[in-house]
Amino acid sequence: MFDSLLIANRGEIAVRIMETAARLGIQTVAVYSDADGDALHVRVADRAVRLGPEPVQKSYLDMDAILAAAKATGAQAIHPGYGLLSENAYFARRVRSAGLVWVGPEPEAIESMSDKVKARALMATAGVPVARGTSTPPNSVSIALTGAEAVRYPLMLKAAAGGGGIGMAAVTSPDELARSFDQARTRAERMFGSGDLLLEQLVDPARHVEVQVLGLPDGRIVALGDRDCSVQRRFQKVVEESPAPHIDPEVRAQMHAAAVTAAKAVNYTGVGTVEFLFNPTTREFVFLEMNTRLQVEHPVTELVTGLDLVELQLRVAAGENLEFGPVTQSGHALEFRLNAEDPVRFLPTPGRIDEFCHLNEPWFRIDTGYDAGDEVTRWYDPLVAKLCVVGKDREQALARAAKALNSFEISPLTTNLDFLKLVLVNQEFIAGTHDTKISERVLAR
Repeated sequence: MFDSLLIANRGEIAVRIMETAARLGIQTVAVYSDADGDALHVRVADRAVRLGPEPVQKSYLDMDAILAAAKATGAQAIHPGYGLLSENAYFARRVRSAGLVWVGPEPEAIESMSDKVKARALMATAGVPVARGTSTPPNSVSIALTGAEAVRYPLMLKAAAGGGGIGMAAVTSPDELARSFDQARTRAERMFGSGDLLLEQLVDPARHVEVQVLGLPDGRIVALGDRDCSVQRRFQKVVEESPAPHIDPEVRAQMHAAAVTAAKAVNYTGVGTVEFLFNPTTREFVFLEMNTRLQVEHPVTELVTGLDLVELQLRVAAGENLEFGPVTQSGHALEFRLNAEDPVRFLPTPGRIDEFCHLNEPWFRIDTGYDAGDEVTRWYDPLVAKLCVVGKDREQALARAAKALNSFEISPLTTNLDFLKLVLVNQEFIAGTHDTKISERVLAR
């Protein structure tokens, strides 16, 4: 095991990684922008290095600055967290070329799953269920309209290089596709550096169910359970839980097997997630994407398996051979993402945190990059904290979640806490029969 680790990230995930590193006796190096000079992840780290000014392109996405920070501090490994450079194969190669350990999968695996069109084709060849969709990116409205006839409306218009629900839109007619196409290409080019698009069958109704996988150095792939991430706004997850409720054991086993197949197809090593869309009416599921990194919602898997996914990442990156028997999930866990945003329009609301109070119970876990006195800036993701609970079953987890959310206090920062409370009392959510459109129905009431 290496003895020093640079975390090329910020906020709650940087703090989360540092907690495990400290427990393992690994020295940690934080990096920061001018907006984060006194951030919690900087205060927690053993050492900290300034990267540059506030804009992400000049700080947390500056590969040269990050590698220079690693060299200056003698860091032996780099953990990218999630987002930012975590799924950048070029950066992974540069880390390795610099003689450092990359805490993530092989760059080739990242590349294989980074393009949705290519990933779909690869998964279909491997035998993983995929939805109807275009096999090549349409480069004009006319080609898109022709392709849509085969896919059939309604469909999803996606950025081929996008991920995490970003760059997606539902399209219900040829006129709507024609109106949306150029705008979607422009947006994809601006956000992901590629204007390539994908047309894919819209699964409706749909639940977002994903399987946590672990690729071991000897080539074995282990499924570490599943999660339901159907509570979303603008295709971005807000509430997650594990295990996914109301899935037949046979279907669950098939989903886990498909995730293992997907990971084997790209020779995956380390922690990753294979995401599916599950139709609760037909009981069928199709591949959505694979996230070749640690997920935001990883705590719910940790709470029901007793595993430390960050520790597994570090040990696999160090080349350790890990013994793994069947992984079992015990109890039920829920995670609520507390964001600094308007609870109705979901627009960012940066500001200062003066009061920040939460429960201190063995069944409650909070992952955060902030404390009282800190500032949530306008420069980065508005995620403030992840409020997590675990219970012996889903009923107890829901009751504990109500206690955790109703006792939580944060001010004067505006957050989505009221929205999270509305989800928690929604009858569909309580019954576990909700789908990915639940947020629209919650706000409509």
